[in-house]
Amino acid sequence: MNFNPNLVKENLRIALNSIRSNLLRTILTVMIIAVGIMALIGILTSVDAIKNTINSEFTRMGANSFTIRNQEMKVHIGKRRERRKNYTAITYRQAKEFQDKYQFPSLVSISIRASGNATVKYQKVKTNPNIPVVGGDENYLNTSGYDVELGRNFSEQEVQTGKNVTIIGSELAETLFKKQKAEGKIFSVGASHYKIIGVLKSKGSSMGFSDDKVVIIPLTNARQNYTGNDASYTISVMPSPGSSTDFAVGEAENTFRIVRKLGYADESDFDISKSDNLANMLIENIQYVTLAATIIGIITLFGAAVGLMNIMLVSVSERIREIGTRKAIGATSKIIRQQFLFESVLIGQLGGILGIILGILVGNMVSAAVGNHFFIPWLWILFGVLICFIVGILSGLLPAIKASKSDPIEALRFE
Repeated sequence: MNFNPNLVKENLRIALNSIRSNLLRTILTVMIIAVGIMALIGILTSVDAIKNTINSEFTRMGANSFTIRNQEMKVHIGKRRERRKNYTAITYRQAKEFQDKYQFPSLVSISIRASGNATVKYQKVKTNPNIPVVGGDENYLNTSGYDVELGRNFSEQEVQTGKNVTIIGSELAETLFKKQKAEGKIFSVGASHYKIIGVLKSKGSSMGFSDDKVVIIPLTNARQNYTGNDASYTISVMPSPGSSTDFAVGEAENTFRIVRKLGYADESDFDISKSDNLANMLIENIQYVTLAATIIGIITLFGAAVGLMNIMLVSVSERIREIGTRKAIGATSKIIRQQFLFESVLIGQLGGILGIILGILVGNMVSAAVGNHFFIPWLWILFGVLICFIVGILSGLLPAIKASKSDPIEALRFE
């Protein structure tokens, strides 16, 4: 079929004239289509924004790191509840033995959550009793995705001797010292005094969590001042770049089973979780939102398609004499059919454009709320344009066929 630009221009002119003559009905149909596309584009854009935020938040903890702990990680969504397994505590001796025996090329860190409700004080400034205190070794910052903005990391000697030094989060530094330089200051954590040797680079707050108020002290110091005999330690492992995380996890499980003196048939009494496990679990549950959005959008678009078809059928009935005149002066059934299909697709695309704009705005409002940047979902835009094109074709097909089959003699006599 040869492309005729004059025919396309004529079809566009006829379609626009018809739209202007039935403006109210067209606007209502365009709005129905726009709502359906907005539901699809808006929610799917929001889901993409949330996925990006989740991935970035958990990737910063170490793109290929994993942890060994005595508590199984569970995520509760909605009303679903699962009992979390609590295994025997991981002792410091076991953690050190693992660190010595683990042969896979990687960085291994031992840490412990010393307190979750410490009060930090500097001169007259005092925080609420909600500051987390973590005991970590010289590898802890690297395996946990922290970067030091001011100062330095712990030295191996400071960790071994349990020196009263600390690295604090940027938000805590701002709270205690305002615009003063935090490095070198001495402040109190509970009943103990610590010298600040470093301030962490801000990670920001996302999804209600913030890592910028943390106090990190040497592991030996935490063992001396905070932990009891029943304390359980966490082992963090970051395989060397280029190494397989799955192989590293398998080697770690075998090594720690030996450390825990488990037999061949015994079930592992510890939990290994990769840094992206929680992200994957959250994203997996978000898929239900995506499915719901798709169903809502399809139902809305189905209603819009029916409405558009009715408008086109009414348009055919109202333009019988026009159709008869066009056929009488030489327009073929094919040209008449193309004219009505063109009009139907044009209305569908107008609704699609409006829906895409509204969907991008709604999606990026959610994106901004979860701390993500503005972005344009090109894939969903193309998807929306395609869906509207299909809706326009399907809705206009029956009216176009009906118009093309009109008898010009009967059409000219139609009142």
